[in-house]
Amino acid sequence: MSDYFSLHQDKIINSTIVLVVFFVLQLIIGIIVRAIGKSKKIFTSRAKIVARYFSVSLFLITLLIIAFIFGVNIDDLVVVFSSVFAVIGLALFASWSILSNVTSGIILFFSFPYKIGDKIKIHDKELEITAIIEDIRSFQIHLRTDNGNLVTYPNNMLLQKAVTLIEKDAFDK
Repeated sequence: MSDYFSLHQDKIINSTIVLVVFFVLQLIIGIIVRAIGKSKKIFTSRAKIVARYFSVSLFLITLLIIAFIFGVNIDDLVVVFSSVFAVIGLALFASWSILSNVTSGIILFFSFPYKIGDKIKIHDKELEITAIIEDIRSFQIHLRTDNGNLVTYPNNMLLQKAVTLIEKDAFDK
């Protein structure tokens, strides 16, 4: 066992450094996302979801770097990743709207000018919706209409339609 550690000491030290950098970056990204959420007065639960997306992406990159450190052949990784991406691609093609809504949810977190409690009007040819934003989730936004109905509207559609702010912080009134 000690022979293994002495033989692979450099790889173990480099992997440890990569893991420490991973945890530090994860902490920094979490702090930045929470700070952005706080500055835009976004609920912490939304900030945690977005931070989790970044953490998973960073974790996958870390695994890739550690694989390179331990000398995994690039050709082997290409085969593994192409197989995995083929399966994921088929799954996401079958549920393309889910991926689109998750991506839109991340975009809404950073650039959506309205927040929970604002009364908005969504201009759609088929259906114009005037409602108060009740919750913004990963896949959809929850809107409460004046007559009390709950409308769930997909995030990707919200980015495609014109939205007008009618009243700021309608919950507070």
